[in-house]
Amino acid sequence: MKTALLTINAGSSSLKFALFSLEHQALVRKYRGLVANIGGRGGFSVRDEQGAKVLDSAEVAADHEHALSLTLAWCREVLSGAAPLAVGHRVVHGGDRYFAPLRVDGSLIDDLRATVGRADAPVLVDQEGGRVARLRPPHWPARPAPRRIGRLAEHDRRAGLEAAWLHARLIAADLAELGISVACAPVLDLALPGRTRAIGDRALAADPQLVAALGQAMIEGLLEGGVLPVIKHLPGHGRARRDSHLFLPSVAAQPEDMARTDWVPFRACRHAAPFAMTAHVLYPALDRAHPATLSPTIIEDVIRGEIGFAGALLSDDLSMGALSGSLGTRAAAARAAGCDVALHCNGDFAEMAEVLDAAGPLAGASARRAEEALARRRAPAPFDPAAGAAQLADLLAAVAPALEV
Repeated sequence: MKTALLTINAGSSSLKFALFSLEHQALVRKYRGLVANIGGRGGFSVRDEQGAKVLDSAEVAADHEHALSLTLAWCREVLSGAAPLAVGHRVVHGGDRYFAPLRVDGSLIDDLRATVGRADAPVLVDQEGGRVARLRPPHWPARPAPRRIGRLAEHDRRAGLEAAWLHARLIAADLAELGISVACAPVLDLALPGRTRAIGDRALAADPQLVAALGQAMIEGLLEGGVLPVIKHLPGHGRARRDSHLFLPSVAAQPEDMARTDWVPFRACRHAAPFAMTAHVLYPALDRAHPATLSPTIIEDVIRGEIGFAGALLSDDLSMGALSGSLGTRAAAARAAGCDVALHCNGDFAEMAEVLDAAGPLAGASARRAEEALARRRAPAPFDPAAGAAQLADLLAAVAPALEV
């Protein structure tokens, strides 16, 4: 496993940090705390393990938030292997008890379900393929980024649809073997120019109709494999230019424009998908005060109304930087806005307890929607993963991998 080692110097203060997970929010919190300590004044620099400069204040006009975004982008490149091996990271061997990759097997999932006393308790994971994959080599196979499938479909629609189904079916095979029952995929946000890299190659394509067709193929592939899909991020993250893991993006598009574009894939997949996930994005034309996750107006009028999604609605991760306030406040607000389930994903136990207390019980219409969604899980149909992987590789050979930002 790769580790991005940083030293951030700001004024007379210094922060050394080892980043080994892109979802590790501690770097964001500590970085902002360091900036707050110097009041946003003075020069700063970010250097790698060998002391080589990653960036400094002159390169970003002393904009600390921009520096944070660039720093995280650099870490992401290191951790994905895109950055040169000689700069700013080391390979950590399996014997390191702090950074060794965790081997998950079915017994861990069984123990979790036994703990909550429910054999069918849903277990969710982000497993899209590409850089968003919680199950990774060497223990699990790497699956391609969704954008590569979209690029194939732009060239050959029939091949792209076949690849989309195979991709999802292979992911389902990986998850079902472990007993994981829900995949937070596919991403139906549009691959629009200027989109944040947080979406990047997770998006399939820019054409709403093509995304709709590919999304339906992926949904069916997951369901065929005994795994429930989650379409995301409603009502559309493809126009956002800021990373909602760090900041609150604002999308200025008018409802009529989004209805013709962003909402099309979600509307097309609204009946096929048992679950959907909200976007931590502000849409001032829909609600000036609240991002979609916390907006009763957007959830009721757009997600339930215009898009017509009637299944179980999940919030995106409440610990992301787009939202403000305590974790309990965020959880209560998401539930009050209309999210059936409030997700908290960073593993901080104290935060988990706070969210659990604030979210309240799953009851009423939310409980009904959740039970209906879970009831749509099928027994996996016969499938040969090795043959499927070979077939997918043959299809994707027509489209070379590409770095999309």
